[in-house]
Amino acid sequence: MVKQVRAQVTRDTIVDGAAQVFGRRGYGLASIADIAEAAGVTKGALYFHFPSKDELARAVIDEQHRRTMDAAGVVVAEGRPGLETMVLLSAVLARQLLTDPVVQAGIRLTTDVASLDDPVTGPYRDWLHTAERLFRQAVEEGDLRADLDPALLSRVVVASYTGVQLVSETFSHRADLLQRVRELWIVLLPGILASDRRDALGGLPELIR
Repeated sequence: MVKQVRAQVTRDTIVDGAAQVFGRRGYGLASIADIAEAAGVTKGALYFHFPSKDELARAVIDEQHRRTMDAAGVVVAEGRPGLETMVLLSAVLARQLLTDPVVQAGIRLTTDVASLDDPVTGPYRDWLHTAERLFRQAVEEGDLRADLDPALLSRVVVASYTGVQLVSETFSHRADLLQRVRELWIVLLPGILASDRRDALGGLPELIR
């Protein structure tokens, strides 16, 4: 049992070190030597847990996705209306991108489609499913236009959010990310809200802080 705990701690330490390097240098420029140094382990110990850089990158993505989905689960469990929950989820992910090195690295690896032999699609599929479910709920609650296709809207919003965070990273290292996400909703909401809900819900972007 002690050996298993120690092995898990070492593995977690390697993932944290890899996140630092991948987040700073990207997949292509990150080296195993740099990752081992950041993690404070030997290359032998690193290869014992992760036989390749590709597997290590996927472990970072998996941990990032676990953290983001855990945080999302907390918000969803609060039982708010679907549209409000979706806006809050966009804020939660933005704050993680600002503060959590593992989330920063995982998102960078996921969005860099040239970094891995097989692009990672699982996290996108989970977010698309979550968004579609919440938008469908919002239509049923009368907050969104009844003629909207929740699946189409989820594809547009997830893709738009990805673009917003990438541009924010490029121009300001995400320093303006919360403001840019707020602006995304300011632009989107007038076109998707039910006409009789625009006054009541037009201020939802202000939840993003």
